Amino acid sequence: MEHEVFVPVPAERLRDVLADPVRVARAIPGLQQDAGAEPVAGRLKVRIGSHSITYRGSLRLSARDDGAYVVEGDATESRGTGAVTLALVLHVRDADGGTTLAFAGTATADGRVTELPEESVTSATTRLVTRFAENLGAAAAETEPRHTSVFDTEVPPSSLDADADTDAGTGETEARDGDRAEETPAVPRLPATPEAAGPPAEAAHARRTMIGRSAEEVDHAPPRGRYAPVPAPQANASGTPLRWAAPAAALAVASAIVVGRALRNRRH
Repeated sequence: MEHEVFVPVPAERLRDVLADPVRVARAIPGLQQDAGAEPVAGRLKVRIGSHSITYRGSLRLSARDDGAYVVEGDATESRGTGAVTLALVLHVRDADGGTTLAFAGTATADGRVTELPEESVTSATTRLVTRFAENLGAAAAETEPRHTSVFDTEVPPSSLDADADTDAGTGETEARDGDRAEETPAVPRLPATPEAAGPPAEAAHARRTMIGRSAEEVDHAPPRGRYAPVPAPQANASGTPLRWAAPAAALAVASAIVVGRALRNRRH
């Protein structure tokens, strides 16, 4: 088999992709990689005409001293006893506006593929190699570096400049503060009074006792503590001395009358 595919990417970028087995495996169309296996190993379904054959195997790619690559692969049918062996040489050649990938080699197979028309097998093989080469070119285009100019890079300010600006700003602020301090006389601060610390004990007690009462009761509640009104004297308190003073006065008058009569009788 001999087949060539042109891809519009530089040859060096293609060589970088071919040196990475992971990207090579991603370039194989329809490959389902096995977990924990080699990078280029798994299941591949190949459609030949109206038939489809699924193979399970691996692919190995190595570089030669002359710049070419050796592609070796072997696989077996997932449902059958047929097997395929592949031995290709891949040449990477510079071309106008891109690179030419040239495939040359042989492939042997048995099993179900031998029962299909030779033209269909050749067409399917060519289509598979072409798509593989195009996928390699797409992977190389994605990893192509972008050239940027150093003049497009924003340079952050130096830490020394930032410190100098900070010091200058601080000095100007301190100078302005000093001028204001000289112009404005200092005003002594008065010590805080005990009342500022919190309400008096009587007011706090009155507030606690009013919690839960209605607004009407609070508005008409008499003040407590030092501002509470002095209670008026009770009537029975003043009546008690008068009640005891009347009999004492009567007894004194009676005693005077008796003493007076006794003195008059003694004179006679």
